[in-house]
Amino acid sequence: ESVVPKAYSAMFSTASVTVRSIGRHFSQHSSEFSYDLVVLGGGIVGLATAREVALRHPAMKIALVEKERKLASHQTGHNSGVIHTGIYYTPGSLKAKLCVKGAEMMYDYCDKHNVPHKTCGKVIVAKNEEEVPRLKALYARGMENGVKGLRLIGPEELGKLEPHCTGKMAVHSPRTGIVDFSQVAHSYAEDFRETGGNVLTSYEVNGFITHSGGSQDSTITIHAKDKPTLRAKHVIACCGLHADRVAQLSGCSPEPKIVPFRGDYLILKPEKNHLVNGNIYPVPDPQFPFLGVHFTPRMDGSVWLGPSAVLAFAREGYKLTDFNLRDLLDSTSFRGMRKLMMKHWQVGASEIYREVVMAAQVKCLRKFVPTLQVSDVERGPSGVRAQALDRDGTLVDDFVFDHNCNTTDTNTNTHHTDRSGASGSGRGQRLPAGMLHVRNAPSPAATSSLAIAEMVADKAEQLFQWTPVD
Repeated sequence: ESVVPKAYSAMFSTASVTVRSIGRHFSQHSSEFSYDLVVLGGGIVGLATAREVALRHPAMKIALVEKERKLASHQTGHNSGVIHTGIYYTPGSLKAKLCVKGAEMMYDYCDKHNVPHKTCGKVIVAKNEEEVPRLKALYARGMENGVKGLRLIGPEELGKLEPHCTGKMAVHSPRTGIVDFSQVAHSYAEDFRETGGNVLTSYEVNGFITHSGGSQDSTITIHAKDKPTLRAKHVIACCGLHADRVAQLSGCSPEPKIVPFRGDYLILKPEKNHLVNGNIYPVPDPQFPFLGVHFTPRMDGSVWLGPSAVLAFAREGYKLTDFNLRDLLDSTSFRGMRKLMMKHWQVGASEIYREVVMAAQVKCLRKFVPTLQVSDVERGPSGVRAQALDRDGTLVDDFVFDHNCNTTDTNTNTHHTDRSGASGSGRGQRLPAGMLHVRNAPSPAATSSLAIAEMVADKAEQLFQWTPVD
């Protein structure tokens, strides 16, 4: 992504312009469109946010832009499709509340909009006695979070639910489900269009320019190569794998850094799908945000096994051979990534080995389904996770927002970081009051997307002083 040259930026940054928002019509400049709000990012969080704001404020002229030709092209369209219920997260945390609420909202949405989904359940399995205390602690977390129907079960009942799975003990979550989140995202997009919203694809943002006309008349122009300029009173950025770079374009700190982790899946051969009924998960390692290799049925009838978790050599690198020099240098030159690699090099080496050697991955999976053989599987799809990382090598597991880029504040009451713009090496101007960046929306963001959208819309109403519509 290129940056608008400083000389070009300086030329326009002092302009005093007031433009009336006229939605999808051309403005007074033949190459400009004007809006009240532009949402950047056509993944499930961006689409849910645009939809939520449009439903709350029907008089607003709103556009959503996406750099790819199709919506939901990256994280939304490359995940396992599990509707999580909120078992894993710290009781009282924002992640826990949003997941529990978001899962129920997701089921309700899918029912009302005829989006196919299944409540196939999940078992989290302790393989040995050492994992049992962690499993019981996980069960206690889920109960405290208000997860419906959660039960601790023994080997006999586990065998009834999953005849081919073995373990010492398990947590059964009957409300865990599956859905095609790409289909959900496109349904959100249709809702947004029906409100009068405009969706622009193949629009890769490469710079912002602010136009000062007083506190109420300040606007932001959004630039993309060979595309019409967009002018907006307000901008909300939900840019996923490129969240840090888009934030830097507008003058925000480069941190937290987005580091891409690729996860490769195996697929059960169709004649072996009977080995799995629902989701089978391990007891997670508390040192990592990844939930470990698991068995996941899909809406198309296939069963995915995995994933691995390795550093991707490109932010959009879905193959082992995909390589982008800028992306790789961006990751490996970052102090936080180097610290993470030094601390967990053995785990990293093991993940790489399992990704390359199929038999090694199957060996891990066989701990849960002992009859599984290498001949039962074949290589499947991959996904890339946008993992936010701080300079100390800590995996950022909280929601992070940037706005105004003047001061920094951490809100420990709601368990998210609210950065009114950490000072840093952003290569753009300081943000006007009309810009909000969603720097990190951690997993399970797809499950929680409707609840996250409500939170982002609430925050935008507060920051931008939008008058709620009854």
